[in-house]
Amino acid sequence: MCGIAGFIDFNQHTTEQTLVKMTDILAHRGPDDKGYKIWQTEKAVVGFGHRRLSIIDLSSLGHQPMFSKDGRWAITFNGEIYNYKEIQAELIGLGYQFSSNSDTEVIIYAIDCWGLEAVHKFIGMFAFILYDTKNQKIHLVRDRAGVKPLYYYWHEGLFLFGSELKAFHQHPDFKKEIDNDAVALYFYYLYVPAPYSIFKNAFKLTQGHTLTLDMATQKIEIKKYWDVYDYYAKPALKISKEDAAEETTRLIQSACEYRMVADVPVGIFLSGGYDSGLTTALLQQNRTQKLKTFTIGYENQYFTETKEARQVAQYLGTDHTEYICKTEEAFDILENLPFFYDEPLGDGSSVPTTLVSRLARQSVTVALSADGGDETFAGYTRYEYLAKQQAYFKFIPNLLAKGTASVLSRINPNKVPLLNRAYNINSRYEKVINLLNNSSLENAYKLFLAYFPERDVRNLLKQPFTFKPTVVDTLPPNGQGNNPIQAMLAMEYKSYMVDIILAKVDRATMSTSLEGREPLLDHRIVEFAAQLPSAFKYKDGIKKILLKDIVHKYIPPEIMVKRKMGFGAPIHSWLAQPKGKKFVRPYFDLKKIEAQGILNPEVVRAVITPYFEGKTTDFNKLWLLLVFQMWYERWMNE
Repeated sequence: MCGIAGFIDFNQHTTEQTLVKMTDILAHRGPDDKGYKIWQTEKAVVGFGHRRLSIIDLSSLGHQPMFSKDGRWAITFNGEIYNYKEIQAELIGLGYQFSSNSDTEVIIYAIDCWGLEAVHKFIGMFAFILYDTKNQKIHLVRDRAGVKPLYYYWHEGLFLFGSELKAFHQHPDFKKEIDNDAVALYFYYLYVPAPYSIFKNAFKLTQGHTLTLDMATQKIEIKKYWDVYDYYAKPALKISKEDAAEETTRLIQSACEYRMVADVPVGIFLSGGYDSGLTTALLQQNRTQKLKTFTIGYENQYFTETKEARQVAQYLGTDHTEYICKTEEAFDILENLPFFYDEPLGDGSSVPTTLVSRLARQSVTVALSADGGDETFAGYTRYEYLAKQQAYFKFIPNLLAKGTASVLSRINPNKVPLLNRAYNINSRYEKVINLLNNSSLENAYKLFLAYFPERDVRNLLKQPFTFKPTVVDTLPPNGQGNNPIQAMLAMEYKSYMVDIILAKVDRATMSTSLEGREPLLDHRIVEFAAQLPSAFKYKDGIKKILLKDIVHKYIPPEIMVKRKMGFGAPIHSWLAQPKGKKFVRPYFDLKKIEAQGILNPEVVRAVITPYFEGKTTDFNKLWLLLVFQMWYERWMNE
């Protein structure tokens, strides 16, 4: 795991000093080594920077940027190719010779041999930039699931790339102009969806894509090499549930074992839930040495799964460490959050994820995180809710639905006695009207995800904007017919999972120089699971059916059966304390907000006034506003 940064400057202004600054601000991602390389070409100045967290081949032979022996190829790479030894052996058989035992060198010669099609051979997580000095082309490549981040900026002859946006701020020609369209998406979804970023002319390379910049023509070509939709578009496999469980177990076992490949200590985040329980069980069963597992808890018992995690750890026999987060520690993380999350991300579980990463880093350099199980095997409550909703709306004639919406739109819910006492009634009321006007699955899914519904966003933002299209605006092809569960799983894999879950885990683990690995996001697992009958995943209100059946072979059901919690944090109770209000208040200076020219101060006032008065408020909106203001203070006022 590392941090990468660099540029292709067709104006030929950028110096090595700028490259060093762009790279070294990512030192938390790679404290073990650093490297920089500048090329002066006829067309442009090219710079590659690298900060290394040494995981495989700890020697100096793993230093980056790395070059092929003939000088044609140069690479700066973030991630891991877990099956690199197998690919290396194949390349040796074809006559290639290697100087190191690193997966980075394998990438270089794999692409030299097979071109960019070599990416199909890689099992891993990766974001890398490859310079083909012979053909004067720059290639950017991001892994299938999007575990590793990769940003780029292209404006007025300057191309920048980096693992995090903060690298761009170090370049004097980077124009940090906020994209109002992206701000609207943030407040609607809780995050800025790929390929967009919070800044104009800056983008995220979409998962499963490559980008090629031809330095001779300055033209950019973006290509998709893998798409989870392709597997959901296939017909359901004709397979028994028992055979499906056997193959799923085999794939997950292989994925877990691959992610134990390291020359440094490895541990596991253990929540007590099914996903982390299965990962731990499969890895511990054939090992005499105890695996190191880690859990974070809180004094607020509603958010704490330490008891459940402890039971799983005791049953499996791991070397378990748990820690109860104190309020002071939480505020310490909150204060530093905007530096590491340099694009607004409104997921409050960034706090516990950072805490558990800090805990694990005291003992290990690599930690396995069991993300992806819910998005692959239907673990969220919303799947059940939206599936029932779709079934219900089938029986409502379209004319009746639109007529009802028209009537409701003329009623102010705040003036209806039974409605005006309901929590967040205005937003919920708008969602109902919107759903009656358009009950399609993609619209229902978007409405379910919305934190600030569209009308609220338009009231909140002062500047004009457009709601840009995202993945969830287009229903994916479905090989099992009109199946809402399969469709939602496909959309989640390309949206919520990559832009919230994986972004959160990457920034949290990297903030402590810890490599996070994701076995359940091995592409082989979702390629198989996408073709399984929907009833193997969800049926009659039971979620994650197949995965639960597998787990119960290793861990007794009485240990696993419990309420689903998610990896949340008691942020509401923290901020409700006097210390919390003292922390929050400076970010909501309405004069500053007016001067920013982005948010409507009166709308902000309506959200924060009840909070400061100790009354009921829409906490989700308060939190999203706070995260945005914290980000703005850190990155726009520097």
